Amino acid sequence: MENLIAVFIAVFLAEFGDKTQLTTIAFASKYGWKTAFLGAILALAAVNLIGALVGEVLGDVLPMDLIHKGAGVLFIVFGVLMLLGKL
Repeated sequence: MENLIAVFIAVFLAEFGDKTQLTTIAFASKYGWKTAFLGAILALAAVNLIGALVGEVLGDVLPMDLIHKGAGVLFIVFGVLMLLGKL
């Protein structure tokens, strides 16, 4: 249960105020909150399922420190690409 709470908090904070939430706001203004909410929930569930499955496979194959370093490098690369206007 403790791990579930940690994952919830991490994902909640990561998603709060990001482009996904802003997109949901835009869709809610056009289609209503129920449609926007359901669509956003289904999309986030699908994306997070893919991430969880890939993470489980990577966790079985690669050492955790390499996964952490790889994730850090990807965050830096995406941040630089965003700053340069490439994303």
